[in-house]
Amino acid sequence: MSNLNTDIRFLKGVGEKRAEKLYSMGIDTFGALLRFYPRAYQDLSKITKIFDCVRGEKVCVKAKVTTPVKEQYIRQNMTVYRFDVSDDSGVLSVTVFNNKFLANSLKVDREYLFYGKISENSFSLSMSSPEILGTSAMGIRPVYSTASGITSKMIEKMVKPLLLGDIGEDTLPLSVRESYKLCDLKTALLNIHFPKSTEALQVAKRRLVFEELFILQTGLMLLKGKKKANTDFIVKYDFSSEFQNLLPFKMTNAQTTAINDCIKDMSSGRAMNRLIEGDVGSGKTAVAVSLMYTMAKNGFQSVLMAPTEILAEQHFKTVSGLLENSGLNYCLLTGSTTKSNKEKIKLALKNGDIDIAIGTHALISDDVEFNNLGLVITDEQHRFGVGQRAKLAGKGEKPHTLVMSATPIPRTLGLIIYGDLDISIINEYPKGRQQIESYLVTSKLRQRVYGYIKKHLDEGRQGYIVCPLVEESEDTPLISAERYYNSLKSGKFKDYRVGLLHGKMNSKEKETVMHKFKDGEIQLLICTTVIEVGIDVPNATIMVIENAERFGLSQLHQLRGRIGRGSFKSTCIFISDLTSGSTAERLNVIKSSTDGFKIADEDLKLRGPGDFLGNRQHGLPQLKIADISSDIDILRLSGMAAANLLEKDPKLKAEDCIPLRKEIISLYIKLNEN
Repeated sequence: MSNLNTDIRFLKGVGEKRAEKLYSMGIDTFGALLRFYPRAYQDLSKITKIFDCVRGEKVCVKAKVTTPVKEQYIRQNMTVYRFDVSDDSGVLSVTVFNNKFLANSLKVDREYLFYGKISENSFSLSMSSPEILGTSAMGIRPVYSTASGITSKMIEKMVKPLLLGDIGEDTLPLSVRESYKLCDLKTALLNIHFPKSTEALQVAKRRLVFEELFILQTGLMLLKGKKKANTDFIVKYDFSSEFQNLLPFKMTNAQTTAINDCIKDMSSGRAMNRLIEGDVGSGKTAVAVSLMYTMAKNGFQSVLMAPTEILAEQHFKTVSGLLENSGLNYCLLTGSTTKSNKEKIKLALKNGDIDIAIGTHALISDDVEFNNLGLVITDEQHRFGVGQRAKLAGKGEKPHTLVMSATPIPRTLGLIIYGDLDISIINEYPKGRQQIESYLVTSKLRQRVYGYIKKHLDEGRQGYIVCPLVEESEDTPLISAERYYNSLKSGKFKDYRVGLLHGKMNSKEKETVMHKFKDGEIQLLICTTVIEVGIDVPNATIMVIENAERFGLSQLHQLRGRIGRGSFKSTCIFISDLTSGSTAERLNVIKSSTDGFKIADEDLKLRGPGDFLGNRQHGLPQLKIADISSDIDILRLSGMAAANLLEKDPKLKAEDCIPLRKEIISLYIKLNEN
C-alpha cells in the first residue's frame, strides 16, 4: 500500500470496469483516492432519543429491533418491509422499500443506528427508508461525491485500507507545521476521511487547506523566479518624466506608481514579467505608451498586441495622439493592412527603423522580425492562447513582458490567477472621467426605457442594448439578440439605424459592424457580451442590459464600461424581474457602485471564485479542498509561509523540503535541477 502512484485498478475490490468509472472521477491512483476528500459528513455521533424526535427533522436513532420484519407486496417492483424499533424512551415504526437483503439481515433484539427523516404525516413516530448501520458506525461518517456505479459507501470502503498503510512523505516541512501549528499528514488524512470528532475534523481541514494553498503559492513563486531570466534590455535612463511633459493632462498617482514599478523591473537586468490591472478608463494605455517611449529612448523596440483589429486601431490612435511630437516611429500591423504596407512595415521592423509596433495576431506571423525587441505588451491577455503570447515574446531575446487587463480581480484571487506575475494596480480615474448613472428596473418599464434611448439617439448620441443570448432555446424563455434586433428594427426603432453584433458572426462581420458603429453609421447596437472588450465609442451614452441577472457582477461592470468614455453624461439601465433574494442583492451592488475592485470583491463574496478562476487557471492545479472565498486568511498565511521558506531555501534543497519539491514538480512545474 506504500506506492501511492499505483494504478487504482490494482486496489482490492476495484478491477478494470470500476477503475474506468473512478478514472472519470479523477481517481486514477492510490494517492488520488487518498486525496479524494469527502464533500460532506453525516454526524452519527449525536444520538437522538425516540421521545425527543421531531417530525420533519433528520436524526440518528440508536435502537433495538423489537418486532419481526413484515413483508408486504404492494405491486410489481414494489415490496415494503415494516418493523418497530425502540430505545428506553419510546417506539419508532420503520419502513424499508425493495431491500430484501437488508430486511433479512436485521435481527430482533439487536441494536442498530437508524439515520433518516422522521415522517411528518403519521399519528405515531415513523421513519421511511432510513440508512441502517451497525452501532460501530457511530461517529462522523464521510459523504463522497459519486458517479454512475460508484457510491459513497464504495469509496469509504476503498479508502479505509489505504489509511492503514504508508500514506507517503509529509509535503509540509516540519518548520512550517510547527510555525503555523498544523498537524502531520497522517493525522490530517485520517480525520478528513473518518473524523474522531468535530474538532479533529476542523484541525485536519485547516492543515489540508493550508497545504494546498501553500504548495500552489510556493510553486507560483518558484515559477515567477524562474521566469526572471537575465536580459540585455536594460533601461539605463528613465524618460517617463520627459514623456509626461508631452501630455495634455496630468497622470494620476496610480499611473505614475505603475510606471515606476515597471521602470524598476526593466532597469534590474532581469526580464520583467508584470501585470497592470486597471478598471475600464483608468489609463492603462497611457502607462504602456510611457514605457514604450522610455524603451525607444534607450534604443529598444516595443510591441503592443491587442485581440481585435478595432482595439488595435484604438491603441494606435491613442499612441499617435500621445507621441505626435516625440520624433519616434510607430506603425499599425493587422490582417487588414495592405500587402504593400505590410512589406514596408516588416522591412522597417527588421532594420530597427520602427520603434513601436501596434497590432493583432498579424504581429506573430513567421515573417515578422524585429531588430532589437525589448518590450512585449499584450492587452486583455486572456483573449490570447498561451502559445500566441509565447510566440510574440519569442520575437525577441528574453524581452520584458507586460500584461494589461481591464478585468478587476480581488487581490487575493489575483495571487492565484496571476501568481507567476508581479502585479501593479491602477485604482484611480483620470480627471474628467464621466461617472455613469445606473438604474435597476423591471420589464414593466421597458417602454419608458425605449423612450429614454430614443431621447439619447435624437440628441445625436449612440447606444447599446445587451442580450444574454444569441439564439433562443427550449430551455429558456429569454429573447435572443437576433429576434430582439428584428423586432426593434421593424418596430419601435424603425426610424433609426439599428445594428446587430454577436459572437457567432465571423471575424470580418464583427469588425464591419463595430466599424460602422464607431463611425456613427449605426445608432443603436443590439448585441451580446461580444462588446465587453474592444469598442471605444465616446459618442455612446446609453446602455440597456436585458435579463441582467444572467450576468456576473464583474461582467456587468465590464459591459457598462463601454459607455461614459466621452464628455457626455451616460446612463446604464439594468432590466431584471428578479427583485428578491441574492440576485437582487447582487444587482443592487452594481447599481450603487462604479468601483470595479469593490464590485469584484462583492462578486467573490456572493458567487464564490468560480467566475474568476473558471478557464483562467491555465494549467494551475485544481483546488480540491480550499475555497478562495472563505479561506482568504489561510491564503494569506500560506503565502507568507511560502515566501519565508523560499527566502531561506530558494531551491528547496533542504532534506525536509524534498517531498514539497517533488509535489510541486509533479503538479505543474519542471524546476531547474541546478
